[in-house]
Amino acid sequence: MALAATQLISRFGISLQGNGTGVREVGIPVLAGESVESLFGPATSRGREGSLDLFEAGEWLLGMASVPVTALTLERETRALYHSILVASGTFHLARIWNYVPAINAAGESGIENYRVFCRGRSLAFEERLGSGFKKILPSGSAVGTNSNSLTVVFAASRSVPHHFENPLQVPAYEYPEDYGPRSPSFARATVVRGAAASASGIFISGTAAIRGHATMAPGDVRAQLDVTLENLESIAAECGVTLSNAPVGRARTRNFKVYLREARDQRIVAQALESRLLRPGDGVSYLRSDICRKELSVEIEATIFE
Repeated sequence: MALAATQLISRFGISLQGNGTGVREVGIPVLAGESVESLFGPATSRGREGSLDLFEAGEWLLGMASVPVTALTLERETRALYHSILVASGTFHLARIWNYVPAINAAGESGIENYRVFCRGRSLAFEERLGSGFKKILPSGSAVGTNSNSLTVVFAASRSVPHHFENPLQVPAYEYPEDYGPRSPSFARATVVRGAAASASGIFISGTAAIRGHATMAPGDVRAQLDVTLENLESIAAECGVTLSNAPVGRARTRNFKVYLREARDQRIVAQALESRLLRPGDGVSYLRSDICRKELSVEIEATIFE
């Protein structure tokens, strides 16, 4: 149900313990839809690794950490947190990482945008732990802004070996030219896990926006950007073997979407379009007010699909 753009419900929260318990807020206002995301089933504590709280849910290893950062410490804390993720995942395989970055578009260290500082820290951690070939095994991911002063990172890893996919309409993020920062963003456009049981299988489509090749399309025009975003979503979904549109389908799936909007006033426009073009009865959706990795982007959408 679409709400007035000024009617903020709460701060968005994530639960890794199942059944909506143990909710941790990530510092993003909810404009409409679900205010808590709980994607996995009941989970049990697996202790800690560095700043990470770890949980196990069936064949999934889950982790979450929130670390206070400043412009001077963002890269260092990002590297340390990702080192912890790579140590904690052990024999599991990373499938999805969500990142919530404070003041993501603000100038940080040496005048470099905070998102680019974050990307450098993340990329260096992957390279230091996995070697120069790390780009071949990067999981799906997203990075959006948060109003919090803490960097929050959430990951899901699987016992089954995942398959990572790229969108033929876009340059892989990890191959972006230096125009977008000193180190390219480290994520795949989508990851598919096929476990032995339905509860161990999932499709994770990364944060997707109006980017073709590596260029931003229709800056400042939310309607035009939404069109490109939906085309990109359908393209990467097809690579994963699924259809995202709201057309009838033979197989029932659990689908969850997060829609990030730079301007709260755009929520009603975007919700109306998604209800007619994307969403099906039973889909979970959250509309969130958040800055996005590029200042020119007005909307970003991610999807998580389970059998």
